[in-house]
Amino acid sequence: MIKLTDTLTEKKLEFRPLEGKTVRMYVCGPTVYDHAHIGHARSAVVFDVIRRWFEYRGYKVIFVRNYTDIDDKIIKRAREEGIPWYEVAEKYISSYEEDMKALNVKEPTYKPRVTGHIREIIEMIDGLIKKGYAYKSGGDVYFSVEKFLDYGKLSKRRIDELLAGARIEPGEKKRNPLDFALWKASKEGEPGWKSPWGYGRPGWHIECSAMSMKYLGQTMDIHGGGLDLIFPHHENEIAQSEAYTGRTFARYWVHNGFVMVNREKMSKSLGNFFTIKEILERFSPDVLRLFLLSTHYRSPIDFSTGRLEEAERSFERLTNFLRIGEVLRGLEIVEGKGSPVSVEAFRKEFEEAMDDDFNTARALGVLFELVREANLLKDRALREGKISKAEKLSLLEAVDFVEGALRTLGFRLEEEKREEGIEEELIKLLIEVRGELRKKKEFALADLIRDRLKELGIVLEDLPGGTVYKRI
Repeated sequence: MIKLTDTLTEKKLEFRPLEGKTVRMYVCGPTVYDHAHIGHARSAVVFDVIRRWFEYRGYKVIFVRNYTDIDDKIIKRAREEGIPWYEVAEKYISSYEEDMKALNVKEPTYKPRVTGHIREIIEMIDGLIKKGYAYKSGGDVYFSVEKFLDYGKLSKRRIDELLAGARIEPGEKKRNPLDFALWKASKEGEPGWKSPWGYGRPGWHIECSAMSMKYLGQTMDIHGGGLDLIFPHHENEIAQSEAYTGRTFARYWVHNGFVMVNREKMSKSLGNFFTIKEILERFSPDVLRLFLLSTHYRSPIDFSTGRLEEAERSFERLTNFLRIGEVLRGLEIVEGKGSPVSVEAFRKEFEEAMDDDFNTARALGVLFELVREANLLKDRALREGKISKAEKLSLLEAVDFVEGALRTLGFRLEEEKREEGIEEELIKLLIEVRGELRKKKEFALADLIRDRLKELGIVLEDLPGGTVYKRI
């Protein structure tokens, strides 16, 4: 049974899909006017893991993530770069998809673009006008917030409180400061589309409602995004969608916390952001994924190079453990049960953590605890030069479980192994050469190999069963 925290009710609820074992999920994608930053990476990785966990539990997931490919920021960037707006959108969509591929984020079932759904958007706006929830004002169309009585239910804001600090900006033609644009008349030289209200383009909020309904129906199971989207974006989505259909728009609302830098939210507007590409120049995608999943998705996460370096060391502990089978070769297999690792208990705890609101921080903690316990057994066996069959089987089972769990969380692993394969073979070759030197009593050269390896963070240990190494 999977439980998740629903932003609307502010409760942890048992997940029950609308239909059978199918999960319909929509996650707000990027506005494509620049390279994606670590905040975008967190949202993408969080919902990738949520999707993967549903699939692990036997659900079919219809996953939709959109692109906002027309927007004021895109038009502004087009002027700055001296290229058409659609080339800006295409350039940064390609950049985003490169980042997602690098981070091993699964392809969405659908990835609609706003410009490919103008017809659906116009139909929805027209329906809202006919139902009395929207009004024309010049070439613009606005949603009348006061007509939707439940406005503010997601963000827990009251209309009278919102009105206290709101005002109509010069040039706006809306009746109420809280009313938001469904359709915006294009200025001279700006892109637009023909509509019953004149040449223009969609407002931000209506896009997601129209696109999600096309692919997921009038009611979806899960709507997700970052905390910053709760108000006004998701609040406005609820208002316009439920006014249009008369039905619940999303049955569960899931939001991930911010990435923080010096106690401020990472954002392009503050200029305190790091792009995904910049981070991946120094750290592997798996290390970045581990960093992002080491904190519960709803909590803020503090970004720093030091935290990434810590994640790198932690990830190395995991990948080293996955090679334990090589270390166990040559040990004497003895009779008796010994003290095997109880892998099934760890598996159960891992699954309980993930079923409990996708608690990746706790789930990863389970894996590290299993690695710690298994390593204690391995080290004892290496000291003694022997191991029982039950103990060895439990260690190999532990490796299989840890690898499978990491893959379920979206870690690549294969690439890490490929990159380290030559290095591992070279270390083994040096150990073999050192062994031959010791047999010939050429201890000075043997010690030189040992000392140089130690300088590189690789410590050799001579045990009864042979020489083993570990990284420090």
